[in-house]
Amino acid sequence: MIKRERYLQKVEPFLNCDLIKVLTGVRRCGKTVLLEQIKELLLAKGAVKEQFVQVNFESMKYAKLKQADVLYQYIEEKAKQVQGKVYIMLDEIQEVPEWQAAINSLRVDLDCDIYLTGSNSRLLSGELASCLSGRYIQIKVYPFAFSEVKKMQMEHKAYRSDELTFAEFLKYGGFPQCCLLGDIHSKETYLHDLYEAIVLKDIVQRHHVKDIAMLKNILEYLMDNVGNPFSARKISGMMTSMGKKIAPSTVLNYVEYFKEAYLLFQVSRYDLKGKGLLASTEKYYTVDTGIRNTVKKSELVDSAKLYENIVYLEMQSRGYEVLVGKLEDQEIDFICYRGQEKLYIQVAYLITPSDATREFGNLEKIRDNYPKYVISSDLVDLSRNGIIHKNIIQFLQEHDA
Repeated sequence: MIKRERYLQKVEPFLNCDLIKVLTGVRRCGKTVLLEQIKELLLAKGAVKEQFVQVNFESMKYAKLKQADVLYQYIEEKAKQVQGKVYIMLDEIQEVPEWQAAINSLRVDLDCDIYLTGSNSRLLSGELASCLSGRYIQIKVYPFAFSEVKKMQMEHKAYRSDELTFAEFLKYGGFPQCCLLGDIHSKETYLHDLYEAIVLKDIVQRHHVKDIAMLKNILEYLMDNVGNPFSARKISGMMTSMGKKIAPSTVLNYVEYFKEAYLLFQVSRYDLKGKGLLASTEKYYTVDTGIRNTVKKSELVDSAKLYENIVYLEMQSRGYEVLVGKLEDQEIDFICYRGQEKLYIQVAYLITPSDATREFGNLEKIRDNYPKYVISSDLVDLSRNGIIHKNIIQFLQEHDA
């Protein structure tokens, strides 16, 4: 598997320090492999294999360790056999109830360096997590970005044109295992089975959902409508008109479940004039276009929405906080923040003369000097008035915006 440089660069400054490193992300996005790559990094810096204690809670081999006190005793005994620092690596830690108490005790009692992975966004919330407050860093992991797919092709000597690779990426997304599969049927089967596993293991079983069909209906609707303003009341009314009665509060509960499982990300709207977040009409984007295309019911090929979703994920994986912008009655697709950096992005499929007026015009109304980009599939450079136009394939292969 390719080295996931973006994430290794984020982890490296925190190696061998007492802050707990927590890798979070949807199932099968590559967290386990990344954990192994972190281990290789530590070995290259002088650690030895005997210093590592590793547990993957998806394996039946470690089923007896899914109790906080038993896990603590197991690692404590292993640590006694280690000379020097012990490196603790625990995969899918959310499988252990009250794991935070065990991890905090290990941090206090041992000379250790702790690395965790989890597939639930509530991993670090709640009363128990307060004992770890200020003692961990979270690194959000996503499926392969387009540049990683290209890198994988090069390493496997399976080079394809940028255009063909992007077309496949648009349709089948970036889950690492899916990218390694050669034929269309295998890709579609893998994505469908992964979707069912996430819904069953991370949502239905965890939250004891009884109406699974309704849950899937809501998820399919949201996947169909990535990038559109969200309204629980509107969805409730639409479902009720179809003879599938559901309360807005239940819709909101389901949306929280999807967010917890990292299937969907909520993006808040920011009023550029009022300088504040808006309380409603947020948008949602999916973790992977392949999963989205597997789930959605509409046969409409909506490339513009997929482009928008891909750019959102790209900026997230680069470490930006992403918001949707509102400027009076106009919309800015994305406002991106990273430390002191700030930039604006508009995304389009193809830019017609009328589109140019909208896409560039919206950005031209913003009266500041931060970088502004329009991204589309156009091959001709349409930059104007200081606003930079980029072809989406070119943009996705750059290290930064």
